[in-house]
Amino acid sequence: MYRYDEFDHTLVAERVSQFRGQVARRVAGELTEEEFKPLRLMNGLYLQLHAYMLRVAIPYGVLSSLQMRKLAHIARVYDKGYGHFTTRQNIQYNWPKLPDVPDILDELAEVEMHAIQTSGNCIRNVTADQYAGVAGDEIEDPRIYAEIMRQWSTLHPEFSFLPRKFKIAITGAPNDRAAVKVHDIGLRMVRNEAGEPGFEVLVGGGQGRTPMIAHTVRDFLPIRHLLSYLEAILRVYNQLGRRDNKYKARIKILVHETGAEKFTAMVEDEWAQIKDTPLALPESEVARIKAYFAPPEYDTLDDNSPEFDAWRGGDRDFDLWVRANVAEHKVPGYAIANISLKPIGGTPGDATADQMEAVADLADRFSLGEIRVSHEQNLVLGDVKKRDLYALWQALKTHDLATANIGLISDMITCPGLDYCSLANARSIPIAQEISERFADLERQHDIGELKLKISGCINACGHHHVGHIGILGVDKKGVEHYQITLGGNADQNAAIGKIVGPAFSGDDVTDAVETIVETYLDIRADGESFLDTYQRAGLEPFKERLYAAH
Repeated sequence: MYRYDEFDHTLVAERVSQFRGQVARRVAGELTEEEFKPLRLMNGLYLQLHAYMLRVAIPYGVLSSLQMRKLAHIARVYDKGYGHFTTRQNIQYNWPKLPDVPDILDELAEVEMHAIQTSGNCIRNVTADQYAGVAGDEIEDPRIYAEIMRQWSTLHPEFSFLPRKFKIAITGAPNDRAAVKVHDIGLRMVRNEAGEPGFEVLVGGGQGRTPMIAHTVRDFLPIRHLLSYLEAILRVYNQLGRRDNKYKARIKILVHETGAEKFTAMVEDEWAQIKDTPLALPESEVARIKAYFAPPEYDTLDDNSPEFDAWRGGDRDFDLWVRANVAEHKVPGYAIANISLKPIGGTPGDATADQMEAVADLADRFSLGEIRVSHEQNLVLGDVKKRDLYALWQALKTHDLATANIGLISDMITCPGLDYCSLANARSIPIAQEISERFADLERQHDIGELKLKISGCINACGHHHVGHIGILGVDKKGVEHYQITLGGNADQNAAIGKIVGPAFSGDDVTDAVETIVETYLDIRADGESFLDTYQRAGLEPFKERLYAAH
């Protein structure tokens, strides 16, 4: 993984020192909260319903075991003993005391981490496929280009005060695990007719109040032009994006109102002026960054492991975990192990300090000391030998980290909702917990199959409800929390926005409504059909008829 050079160390140290002075002035009353707000937001510090919240960047979701132990230490010493992993592959601490924040940032800097650009109208943490570098379907490792974009965008003087926050995601594989079509810019690695790798560039996707799927503005962009093309897109947005209305300030609105064809022409015109400037990426610089992500020296192993097969055959619980949580690795004899942060009845995305330390220990023992954070709020050990999976699973069980539900109904993306967030209209976490407990039977979950349920506590859609196979949106109806349900959303390479099924349900009824939807699917599914397959074949009506007859 990437290691800081002297410039990174200096930049982060100077920012911590600067913020320490700003916090001291706020604590002494020399700055009002209004004056302090833009300063704290530039350092990832929000003011939520009950306390400050600190959001720490995990670039493209990659952590060393040393960094994970530091995150555990911060949770234990400065917070309430846990952290919350988010859909932008960050971690949030919900209860830091303001005078402690500079010390927290100092401790993060010791392990090459920070909170810069995790808030504010700038380019946020670039997200990537959590299987980067180990997936068999990959064209190239997207972390190389995510790191190049991180260095380019950090404190970029032209793009530090954009019309609105700006999110970029990248995937190196045709199977999109990074939700690139619902980002301001999505990058998907492809090959041209000559077999050269490059990027399909998509612009104008997003969720929130006006959900949109991104448009392809370039089918193939050579690698050397990555930064110049991004710069052209950002320049057009920075010049023409609306600053008078924050609800119309995202680039998706500009693309929609301008028209994708005209917007693309403006970007191409801008790019023509800068493409052959020093923004062009030298091969030597790509090679320098690529060296940080060179594959480790894997052992030569047989892909068939008799011990692994025997354990699967003899232990039903282990077999269920392998079916849901283990993915194919590009190297024979190795596997990708997903660690669910969605225990039955738990808070999605939360991990205690003890659990974080346990994961760090297991990463050292089984996975070359590296951990990934997925945008679906789970953790990943990317390099586990198949013959070690049973021992890993047994160790995870002792820390309540072995729930066999990746991609199943209880593996929900859920925002913090009204329990923490000052923007929320309704609680998300208690609804997620109730649904999780209703579907606690893992055999039943496996029978239902892949079903991605996502919950947001307000229209800002931090829980990605628009692209859930079942989406749940918290709304306020005359002071009472209600929940609107959408069906058919999807975040992969066939991305789609879900359709509203009908009037919202009360908090008391929404779990029953989800059960009715699932039972309808089970009744009408054809052989081999997933929930999404059945919805796409049958449409909204059978679900709607059953829902509103029953409720």
